[in-house]
Order: sequence, then structure tokens, then C-alpha cells
Amino acid sequence: MNESNPPSLPQRLTSLDVYRGFVMFLMVAEALHLSRIADHFPHSAFWWFLSYNQSHVEWIGCSLHDMIQPSFSFMVGVALPFSIASRQKKGQAFPLMTAHAAWRAILLIFLGVFLRSLHHSQTYFTFEDTLSQIGMGYFFLFLLGFASTRVVWTALGCILFGYWLAFALYPLPPEGFDYTSVGVPNDWPHLLTGFAAHWNKNTNFAAAFDQWFLNLFPREEPFVYNGGGYLTLSFIPTLGTMILGLIAGRTVRGEGSHAGKLKRLAIIGAACLIGGLVLQFTGLCPIVKRIWTPAWTLFSGGLCFFILAALYLIIDAWGYKAWTFFFVVIGMNSIAIYCMSWLMESFVVEAYARHFGPGFYLMFGEAYQTLVSGTCVILTFWIILFWMYRKKIFLRI
Repeated sequence: MNESNPPSLPQRLTSLDVYRGFVMFLMVAEALHLSRIADHFPHSAFWWFLSYNQSHVEWIGCSLHDMIQPSFSFMVGVALPFSIASRQKKGQAFPLMTAHAAWRAILLIFLGVFLRSLHHSQTYFTFEDTLSQIGMGYFFLFLLGFASTRVVWTALGCILFGYWLAFALYPLPPEGFDYTSVGVPNDWPHLLTGFAAHWNKNTNFAAAFDQWFLNLFPREEPFVYNGGGYLTLSFIPTLGTMILGLIAGRTVRGEGSHAGKLKRLAIIGAACLIGGLVLQFTGLCPIVKRIWTPAWTLFSGGLCFFILAALYLIIDAWGYKAWTFFFVVIGMNSIAIYCMSWLMESFVVEAYARHFGPGFYLMFGEAYQTLVSGTCVILTFWIILFWMYRKKIFLRI
């Protein structure tokens, strides 16, 4: 790596494609159902570890699986400076780019609603899906893509502080409140006490908003609570995650040496990580992915900075790209594989069983049945994506 001559501004970031591909691989790997395998080996630390990191934590904390959505949101921000530069190079005017950003935002919102409605008798209006969350914040992110660095940081601070304040000022449930009325057992071990109770499951500011907002839409039955605690208004701090990605994207696309860019990524990542942990351990705001607390935005954002920095160092700075092809194929068609995971997984599993017999997935025994079926799903999806890659077919919104 020659630091005497600063690298030219990249038009496409290979490390971003690899990061995106790795994250989408983790999402599709849910088809392996590692927790079912772990159930067969209750004393195995190996299978417990894999199962834990393929599951969402119940409330406070983080697993590898919890990093899928923030990583995907973060990468939307990273990609934006490259997208804007590419469109400007093609001569697109700001009004045309703005119209495209608005259309993309709307399409992402309703694609999320469509996918969430697949197993319902009517349109299931809910907006906690990854695509819907990104869509609701995307237009604001796009506008910030043309703002100064100071404005971007100020917007991030206002979003996180304002969202924190809304939760902090919302009144706590009365003493003796029946948490089972909002889907939370009274003896649930993750109920928070003291000031942190403002971020308890289904009794917080954004949960109250959903009890009003989601019932404005036609529903199979009235909305009372989300079983997982997920919230529509989480798109606001998710926008914060995307803004952190925008900052990272400007950093890697900007002028300067690889070493300088890596240093900046590491410093911002460390500051975010420490900030999230301070909020957690001082009791000011817990790190909860399910409701995307400001502390989670900072904590997960810091991890995203470090992941991007590591991939940027290995791939774009050192040039070690030979191993990346598997993930690049996935990353360059992330929307396609996201939809495939919703629409085609059951079809693929049933197709293999139909053509190779019902005992096909039992070739290594019952314990590893989902490992075999999930591997078939992953390989089938990758082959389809490889064909699309070879034909230069990329599904974009």
C-alpha cells in the first residue's frame, strides 16, 4: 500500500458489497434453524454459541443476529454519497434525483408491508419491517446527503436526543399495572426498573403511538401490541443509524490516504460504541435493539464502523479480494435475495423433498435435518444470484 500518493476517489466500494453480502448471508442463514440443532445437543457450547448468535436477544444486549438490520440500514447511508456522485456524473439534476429518492422511499415502505402481509387474509399494515423502516427515513437521509458535515452531525444529535426525550417524558404505567394486557408476563425477567423503565416493552411512548396509529388502517383485528415489542417510530433512530452510515460513506469516498480514512472510521466507531455503553451503564438509556433506543443506535453504529473499517482495510486498502466473490454476488443483489428469502424458502425446501424423497434431509440424522435443508436453500439462492450476476441483472429500487 503506497501512502505517498492518495488513492483516487472510488466509484464503487468493494468492501461495501462484501459487507452487504455477508449481512444478507446471515439473514438467509436463518433457514439453517441452528436453535433446533442446539436443542438436540443441550450440553454443547458450540451449538449454543451458534444458536445464540442466530437469535435476537430478548431485550437488552446484542447478538450477531441483532446486527443484521442496523448493518443493512448503515450501508444505505454508506452507499448514498456514491449514488449521488454517480447520478451527478450522469448529469441528473437535483429535482430528478429528489423525485427518485421519494419514489424509492415509498416503494421500500410498501414492499415491506407487502412482504409482511404474505400470511394474512388482508393487507397487514405494520411498518417495523427493515425495508419499511429504511423507506420512512430514506428521503430525509437523501436531503442530508447534500448538507454540510456540521448539519449532518447536528441532525443526528437532534434525532437521538429528541427521541430519547420523548421516551423519558412519557409517563410510566401506574403501580400494579397488569403487563399481561400488553403481552408481557408480570414476572418477565427483562422488565426494567427506575428511570430505565421508560424503555420497557409495550409500555413506552412509541408503543402508545402504535396503539393509535396502526388502528387507523383496516385490520383483521384491533392492534393492541406487537409481540416482539417492535415499533413504527423506530424509523426515527434508524434514520440516525443511516446518518452514521452517511458519515462513514463520506469518509471512505473523500480525499486522503487509506490510513487517514481508517483512523477516522476507528475514532468515530469508538466514540459511538463508548457513548452507547455509557448510556447503558449510567441507566440513562438501555441498549435495546427491538425498540432501537438511541443507545442502541450509537452502540450498533460503532460496531458497524469497525466492521466497515476492517473490510475496507483488507479489501480496498490491502487489495485482498480473491476471497470476496461469494459475498459480492449476494451483496450486489441484496434486494433480490431479501425478497427471495420471504417468497421462495418454503418452495425450495419442498422442491428438494419432492424430487429427492422425504428422507433426503435426514442423510446425517434427524438432529442435522435443518442444516441440510437450510444449506440447500442457501446454495439455491446463491446459484440464482450468480446467474443474475453473470447476466448483469441487478434488482434495484
